[in-house]
Amino acid sequence: MKAFAEERPVVVGMPRGGVPVAIEVAKALGAPFDIAVVRKLGAPGQSEFAIGAIAEGGIMIVQPAAREMSGASDEQLARIVRKERAELERRANVYRAECPMRDLNGRTVILVDDGLATGSTAIAAARSLRARGAEKVILAVPVCPPESLEQPLDDSIERVVCPFTPSPFFGVGLWFRDFEQVGDDAVIGMLREAVDLGGEGPVEVPVSAEQVEIREGAGVRLLGDLTIPEHARGLIVFAHGSGSSRTSPRNQMVARTLNHSGFATLLFDLLDPVEADDPRNTFDIPLLGRRLVVATEQMLQRSDLAQLPVGLFGASTGAAAALWASAELEGRVSAVVSRGGRPDLAMERLEKVTAPTLLIVGGEDHTVIGLNRAAAHRMFCPTEILIVEGAGHLFEQPGQLERVAGEAAGWFGIHMRERVTHELG
Repeated sequence: MKAFAEERPVVVGMPRGGVPVAIEVAKALGAPFDIAVVRKLGAPGQSEFAIGAIAEGGIMIVQPAAREMSGASDEQLARIVRKERAELERRANVYRAECPMRDLNGRTVILVDDGLATGSTAIAAARSLRARGAEKVILAVPVCPPESLEQPLDDSIERVVCPFTPSPFFGVGLWFRDFEQVGDDAVIGMLREAVDLGGEGPVEVPVSAEQVEIREGAGVRLLGDLTIPEHARGLIVFAHGSGSSRTSPRNQMVARTLNHSGFATLLFDLLDPVEADDPRNTFDIPLLGRRLVVATEQMLQRSDLAQLPVGLFGASTGAAAALWASAELEGRVSAVVSRGGRPDLAMERLEKVTAPTLLIVGGEDHTVIGLNRAAAHRMFCPTEILIVEGAGHLFEQPGQLERVAGEAAGWFGIHMRERVTHELG
């Protein structure tokens, strides 16, 4: 892998077994380190036989031939996905506390695992990394079957590098002297060791920033902060919660992460100062939703934004406004993310939302978890609920808001680039 050192790559390990291998690669290249949390979808009664995989950011793939061979029904597959998604979220909560997501926008990523068999988990991980902005993904494994190097695995993987291709292959574990399972404690210890690898701080992304004015009718003027990174790949419009404004430090932190992932962002005041003094306005979802529609339409009139796909990010009551606006914009919105949101406040509009929606809720925010689940049952669009264990309504503990920002970047990256392909052709 030393030939790739000049590309300033980020080395990404696949927990659990891929982490010790990846750390050695990162050390050899002097490269920064990250992880890609992914779970195999094992066949019913044959958990080691992969019929697909899921990864961070809502990625899911299913291998049609493998599924047919396994005989997995729709109900069995759904049950397997629910089980593995719960484990993926548990691992992400544990590991991301030690290894926050790095900025991958425009970077070469070396994705490392302990071996390659069917390729399902590697493809899911690579698609997740591309959704986070990686320009190129190189898959590196110590051992794989010869046929894995003979044909491309997936468009998301530019190249597979493997020094050992035995035939017959039989399985990854056969070719290790020690293939003892790597546990959570071992992974956490390795992540703490790897946090400073590469000695690299955040990569600076060229951006333009300006204050804009959103106009509604003759008398309403709302201030906004528009940030556009070089070669923007989408526009994310923010809707803040009740009692907040465009200066919300939490939304600003998420916006910075999205900027580093290549997205333009607009944070604006949903109410003018006089309106904000009336607490009834902060819960007037149709009013807030209309303002979000107006702001989005005005931004898309700009020549530098007109051709970009659009995403909406809402917090608290702003999440209801984002969903209301998404329904009103009739397919112009490609994706929605809610942070600690109240989607139930837009209940009468939820059935009309078509944009894939990610609902992120703190594990200690019990009432809001119930409200999000009730809202999700009313939605017909692709919808996922992500529960960040140990987090409260404001995601105040170290690493929690970074997790929210990383998941949002992944969700927007997937759904604003292309509709998710759930099956490999």
